[in-house]
Amino acid sequence: MILQSLVRYYDTLAANGEISPAGWSTAKVSLALRLAPDGTLLGVASLKVTPKNGKKEIPQVLTVPEQVKRAVNISANFLCDNGSYMLAIDDKGKPERTKECFQAAKELHHAVLDGVEGEAAKAVLAFFDTWNIDTAAENEQLADYLDEIKAGGNVIFQMEDGSYAQEDSVIRAAWEKYRTHASPDAVIMRCLVTGEEAPIARLHPSIKGISGAQSSGASLVSYNAAAFESYGHEDGRDKTGQGQNAPVSEAAAFKYGTALNYMIADREHVQRIADTTVLCWAEDAEPVEQDIWMASVYGSNEIDQQTLDGIVKALASGGTTKFRDKEIRYDNPFYVLGLAPNASRLSVRFFLQNEFGKMLENLHKHQERLEIVQPMGEKHALPLWHLLNETANQNSKNKTPPAPMAGAVLTAILMGTDYPASLFEAVMLRIRAEHDINWRKAAILKAYFLKNKGITIPKEVFQVELNKDSSCTPYVLGRLFAVLERVQTTATPGIKATIRDKYFTSASATPAAIFPLLLSLSQHHQRKLTEGSKVYFDKIITELENRIHTTLPTRFSLQEQGAFYLGYYHEKQALYTSKKGDVKTENSTTGEDE
Repeated sequence: MILQSLVRYYDTLAANGEISPAGWSTAKVSLALRLAPDGTLLGVASLKVTPKNGKKEIPQVLTVPEQVKRAVNISANFLCDNGSYMLAIDDKGKPERTKECFQAAKELHHAVLDGVEGEAAKAVLAFFDTWNIDTAAENEQLADYLDEIKAGGNVIFQMEDGSYAQEDSVIRAAWEKYRTHASPDAVIMRCLVTGEEAPIARLHPSIKGISGAQSSGASLVSYNAAAFESYGHEDGRDKTGQGQNAPVSEAAAFKYGTALNYMIADREHVQRIADTTVLCWAEDAEPVEQDIWMASVYGSNEIDQQTLDGIVKALASGGTTKFRDKEIRYDNPFYVLGLAPNASRLSVRFFLQNEFGKMLENLHKHQERLEIVQPMGEKHALPLWHLLNETANQNSKNKTPPAPMAGAVLTAILMGTDYPASLFEAVMLRIRAEHDINWRKAAILKAYFLKNKGITIPKEVFQVELNKDSSCTPYVLGRLFAVLERVQTTATPGIKATIRDKYFTSASATPAAIFPLLLSLSQHHQRKLTEGSKVYFDKIITELENRIHTTLPTRFSLQEQGAFYLGYYHEKQALYTSKKGDVKTENSTTGEDE
């Protein structure tokens, strides 16, 4: 399904003229060799450009003849390659191999262009025939660019009139003829992607730009050991069997590889969660749907939450809406792919497909579940990256959340399924470690309890703001803890360590052992209060104690501890917004960075 979806995406892009046609690919090109009609090197031109958001020049991305996949083997590219193949120059310290690389390039260009009538074709062949590889590094035309050539950047040919060799119509026709000529060694099988009988790709294309993978690219489909090969499809000496283990036609392999590289190069529509690179695309290849999806999941300065809510409502009621003069359909198929590096290969973390409108609805419901009262009356959305950050220790060297959990969370959000238990457990672990709960962690607990099955805590607890009428014991005890802490901070302004620092975790886990001590301490703290404050807090404490209709539990389950933390958070926010409180804002007491 993944490859089929990518092939369809490529076909749509190709029909719109937005992607390289078959037999062509994009490459980062650093230099152009300017040739005279007789093949003489006239000079070198830098093709590097300065990006909008950077100061350092980078190679220009150009469409060139499809490039081969290389490991340690010698295999030349047509019209675009590095200095070893195009000029017999590098700094690898293997002069004989460098000469073999140049010879391979020379033979390829003759195989494609021999007998071709055209000034550009003749100039390219003349260059290869007359270039002196023994004195190449001493050529005065290369002097200013020698270091750059040795660095391994791609080089192309430029004609005297300024045009590039790969743009010449005669050369393009010759390349197409050469490319489509079936090799006598080609294996014809039924393609798993298209269902057609066609030459099967032995090696699949390299996918470049995945964070953490090899810079030269990694394979989505590959077999590099006999243990992975099916009986009768061993690679063997002739090197033809490997591709038969997962028969994908050369055309389909090119299409899915080109589509993936195209999306990865579009950095505006690529995001990372943990070690996973996340790509998304719509069946109709409209980038506006990618923009909307990215804004819904990760947040955006260009599309606000109100606009996103309007799009969701319009799609849900009418099936279509317009955004940026583009029609958005509810039922348009939408895909999300997560790829992670795995040595020289890529592993698929997740592949999700659903109607675009349904995904947005699920995202909208997720955000609704996350709604909770925030400090100082603020109202911020909680994008995915911020949500996941709450599961990791932000003071450690490795601040990345666990990759499997991150993928499972995104899957749950987009498909409308239960959140993974690992999310709840990770947030609870951080709360216990930090002895505190901020609004983001509270929102995650609330969303988890509201969505997931098997929750024994009553729904009345999981509200946006404080539920004063709830008699859920863990929730009430969490509220009581917040009040006792407030009594302490009011009685002793500027205190550095409160009962939260010492008893927060133990009170939430073993209340029967801790709360008698806390109530005794509170009596001591209340003696320092003004008479008005003492009456105010005593009334709240008494009311909360009356809501506990059982003896104090000896131990709380993990879910009950979560309810305790929510009660604590809700009460804390209510106290800081109360007109009777002495302190106006949460930050002025706790120093919490919200």
